[in-house]
This record gives sequence, structure tokens and C-alpha cells, in this order.
Amino acid sequence: MHPDLQQLIVLQTHDIEAKRLRDEMTALPKLVAALETKLKAVEGQRALILDLIAKEEVQRRRQESDIKDHQAKIARVRKQMDLATTTVQVTAFDHEIAFAEGEISKIEDAELESMERSEALEAQKKLADEAVAAATDTLERERLRAAATIASDRTALAAVEQQRAAVRTGIGEEALSLYDRIAKAKGTGLAEGLNQKCMACQMMLRPQRWNDLRDRGDDSTMMTCESCGRLLYYDPARDAPQRKTVPVESIAASIIRSL
Repeated sequence: MHPDLQQLIVLQTHDIEAKRLRDEMTALPKLVAALETKLKAVEGQRALILDLIAKEEVQRRRQESDIKDHQAKIARVRKQMDLATTTVQVTAFDHEIAFAEGEISKIEDAELESMERSEALEAQKKLADEAVAAATDTLERERLRAAATIASDRTALAAVEQQRAAVRTGIGEEALSLYDRIAKAKGTGLAEGLNQKCMACQMMLRPQRWNDLRDRGDDSTMMTCESCGRLLYYDPARDAPQRKTVPVESIAASIIRSL
């Protein structure tokens, strides 16, 4: 294996962890903002229901007032009927009373419908109250969790950055420059060759290239995947045929042991 390759493997481990921490610190405020938007939407729905309930109450008060007006009119007409002197007057007063009673009946029916709508709206309000409470609890919980996680991630990221800096100083300039260029373009600079396949792009390696990768030993050159361009490394302990016959410590295990 190229002398810088094992250090590059360590560096990529730190780079991936640093990216994970940065991504998490970026994602958590967005999550909180999304929950705030959801809470506002639920509160808006609840406010709409409350507005509809209030309108129904206003309508019923108006209906009750209209019923009282019609009842008062009926009482006045009945007094006038008592003073009527002709059949025509009595008939006219009867029509007025019948019309007012008909209007009262219509209003009472509308009032009943309004009460039924209000009952349904009250049920919706109860659900909306529960939704607002649940959304508020979720927001507060996630807000606290996000703050704690971000604080922890900042501390962890600072430690990872120190480790990255230390590892980078031990890598040759040419190898480090090549790694940085590939990582910037691809997201990662290294890929493991396993079972004749590049584990990053999942493309098969040509038999000769696979054999070269396995047999290079302490070669001073580094190989790249012909498909994705990442630097390739080979871990004998993870190759299926080797696992069956040779008890070799994996590169990952040796990296962990050296940290």
C-alpha cells in the first residue's frame, strides 16, 4: 500500500464525521423552523374554527332578536285585531300574524341548523386544541434537543478538526492535493476495492486492475477507479477469499487501534 494511503483512510474517516456533524448542525435549525411553520398552520386552522364559531353565535343572537321582533309584532297585531270592526281588517291581521309565525318558524329552523353547525365546530375545535398542544410540545422538545445536539456537535467538530489537521500534516503534499481534488468533486476521495468492485460507485474492476490493486504491496503509486476516479485501497482482511484462509487484521481495525 502507498505510504500515504493509510493516513488518507484515517483522514477520510475524520472528513466524513466532520461533514456529518456540519450537516446535522445545518439540518436541525431547519427542522425546528419546519415545526414552527407547522404550529403556525395548526394555530391558523384553530383560529379559523374559532372565527366560524363566533359567527354562528352572532347569527343566533340576530335570529333570537328577529324572533322577538316578530313576536312583538304579533302581540301588536292581536291588540289591533281586538279593535277591528270589519271582516276585511280581521282577515288582514290574520295574514300578518300567520306571516310572522311563518317567519318565526323559519328562523327557529335556521337557528337549529346553526346550533348543529356550532356543535360540529366545537368538536373540530377540540381536535384543533389537541393538535396545537401536540405541535407546541413537539416544537419545544425538538427545540431543546436541537440546541443540546448543536452544542455537542460543535464540541465534537472542534475535536475532529484538530484530529484532521494533525493527520494532514503527516501526508505527502502530492497525495493530499490529489485526495482533496477528488473529494471536492466526488464528496469522498477514497474507495475500498472489495470482491473486484469499487465500493463507492459499485462498478466492477477489470481483472488485471483488480490483481494489480491486490498485489501492489508497498508500491509508491496510487490507483484510481476507472469509473468514478476515487483513489482505491485494498483491505486483505475484508476480501472474501482472504477471509477464509488468512487471519489478517483489517485496515479499519488497525486505524481504530491507532487512534
